[in-house]
Amino acid sequence: MGLEMIEAGWLSILPPLIAITLALISKEVYSSLFLGIFSGMCVYCYCSGGNILQAVTYVFDMMAGKIGENGYMIIFLVLLGSLVVIVTRSGGSDAYGQWAGKRIKSKASAKLATAVLGLLIFVDDGFNCLTVGTVMRPITDKCKISREKLAYLLDATAAPVCIIAPISSWAVAVASEVEEAGGLNAFVRTIPYNLYAILTIVMVFFLSITELDFGPMKKAESQREKEQPHRAEEATVKKKGRVFDLALPVVTLIVCAILGMAYVGGFFEGVTFTEAIGENPTAGLTLGTFAALVVALLLYLPRRIMSLREFMTGVIDGIKTMIPALTILILAWALGGVCREMIGTGIFVSNFVNAVNLPFGFLPAIVFAVAAFLSFSMGTAWGTFGILLPIVSMMCIGDEGAAILIPALGATLAGSVYGDHCSPISDTTILASTGAQCEHLRHVETQLPYATLVAVVCFLGYLVAGFTRNPWITVGASILLLLGTFGGIIFWGKRRERQQQPRKQPLPDGVQE
Repeated sequence: MGLEMIEAGWLSILPPLIAITLALISKEVYSSLFLGIFSGMCVYCYCSGGNILQAVTYVFDMMAGKIGENGYMIIFLVLLGSLVVIVTRSGGSDAYGQWAGKRIKSKASAKLATAVLGLLIFVDDGFNCLTVGTVMRPITDKCKISREKLAYLLDATAAPVCIIAPISSWAVAVASEVEEAGGLNAFVRTIPYNLYAILTIVMVFFLSITELDFGPMKKAESQREKEQPHRAEEATVKKKGRVFDLALPVVTLIVCAILGMAYVGGFFEGVTFTEAIGENPTAGLTLGTFAALVVALLLYLPRRIMSLREFMTGVIDGIKTMIPALTILILAWALGGVCREMIGTGIFVSNFVNAVNLPFGFLPAIVFAVAAFLSFSMGTAWGTFGILLPIVSMMCIGDEGAAILIPALGATLAGSVYGDHCSPISDTTILASTGAQCEHLRHVETQLPYATLVAVVCFLGYLVAGFTRNPWITVGASILLLLGTFGGIIFWGKRRERQQQPRKQPLPDGVQE
């Protein structure tokens, strides 16, 4: 924009405060972010002698500038949305479900298969929920697994997996928000500190293997055992699809995205692989997604799985599905730009933190709690970390702050995912209910104790992270604490069962059993 940054003092914290407060009150993130940006521009014009018309102009100048800076990411997201829709409509998901249904016979194997497929489809959470739900619903129905449990498995292997996968729409979004801290490299360093994602995946596999259940989920599973099998559902996708119609585009996306990042970064010209991957990751992801679309085109059209018109309709419909996410991102980029580049929010926050002598060791746990509350209230992880990541980055200025930056960023992402995971107004929660064909509020009610148990363990884990600043000690201690909690649940469950068993009445004297 060509404007010099000013130091607005306490007024510099108004934009993020306005955005957060309005989001909590209205439960609507788009207008909240926009008004946060506008208030920031008003602060800038007030301090620099401008007027209200200039403030409005600066809002759109900032948004246009951020769109230009992040053009590759926007292209990647719209291509990914197109790929998701096209692969879903090809029938590959349905074919995989039929193939797997012949091999999966037990409840444990059905839940494990759902979890594994959820881990494999990590490029996008919405794609994950709908694809895995469509594939596994007939199988879990046959094995008498409740729709509530299926919805939990979908939800717990959607956002938690996407937020720790370097090749996903979430990774690119986060990398764009922490560009000053290292971009994609900074995101990769946060993965061991993303305790909620790691512990949720551990919990999913533990519950699948042991068949442990508690709270409302236990009641739902017990009721499902007594019910008649669900009626077979009519396929809603083309029956010509095969398993490789799902697998080949996804594998192409992963392989070509890695090769694309290496190519763009100069790996084939002598640059080290690590440096090449981090040079311009969004360009590489864009090339990989485009390659997957080309493979899908060559795979589907000659076999008449879909016509060219149907393929292009899928492309346009996929672009439409990404508009909400892109809107949040553009607004979040603009809000971060106002705070960082124009009104000096980071300088003010950093000076304030140093003045009050806040122990940096508590910062990850505090950030996790704030992000969790905000994300649950707004129903969006993207909106939450779009607001909080720039603020956390600004707080961690200086030598001591820099040492806690990565754990704090990891805690921000973890709290955002927890709130998104269990919020009734989250799009991921709604998509998980849709993918499992489960009543939405029943899904929220049954998964809330599971998600909250992990969140409590995470909070304690971030206290460890804040003072040890060692990812492996943090992860190890958190996993041990989670497993210990499971042991306590099993122990008290068995003790309660023994207490509820009817006691034998003493026999009269002289009477033998």
